[in-house]
Amino acid sequence: MIDVLVVDDDFMVAKINSGFVRKVEGFQVIGVAHSGEQALAAVGDLRPDLVLLDLYLPDLFGLEVINRMRATGHDCDVIVISAAREIETVRRAARRGVVGYLLKPFEFDDLRVRLERYAAQRAGPGDGVIHSQADVDRLLAGGGPSAAPALPKGMSVETVKLVKRALATTDGTLSATECATRVGISRVSARRYLEHLTAIGQVVVSLRYGSTGRPERRYRWHPPK
Repeated sequence: MIDVLVVDDDFMVAKINSGFVRKVEGFQVIGVAHSGEQALAAVGDLRPDLVLLDLYLPDLFGLEVINRMRATGHDCDVIVISAAREIETVRRAARRGVVGYLLKPFEFDDLRVRLERYAAQRAGPGDGVIHSQADVDRLLAGGGPSAAPALPKGMSVETVKLVKRALATTDGTLSATECATRVGISRVSARRYLEHLTAIGQVVVSLRYGSTGRPERRYRWHPPK
């Protein structure tokens, strides 16, 4: 199991995020913190593998929390979960070695895809030995343009190719339902593949608002340059 510490100053958001984590196989929440000082104390006491870290905390900015964690010898991984959209903030987070940066607001699938990708990268090759540069790239988040991210559990390379083809041959965007029809899979499966491709930067999402109900997520092919 991968032990997770959830850090968010909003008690309800922390509760929701913790519930999301518990729904992902292989992950467990071992603690929750609502301030930077609480987070630092929890990291020292609980020794989590992964911290889901909000940046806007009441006492410390989240990046300072990372600095202080590293200064005291804690090397747990960090996924930032924040509404901060400034390019420099994202760059500063990347320089501190975060393994992910998820913008608020988000849905369960947005976090699930990133957690599953993190678990695959953390696991590495099955025998625990690096065999190629591709293995190195998979272990390092964002490890260069030739990196081939490991697929989350339950996904197949063949279906990924079919989903990519459906997107690439579409003039415009596809919904999960439309993609499912083209590929011949369920809507839930199509949504999962589309969100995975979004998480690794090969698909972009837009929202289409109707007269009632929640906005529809539309997906457009955006291959890396």
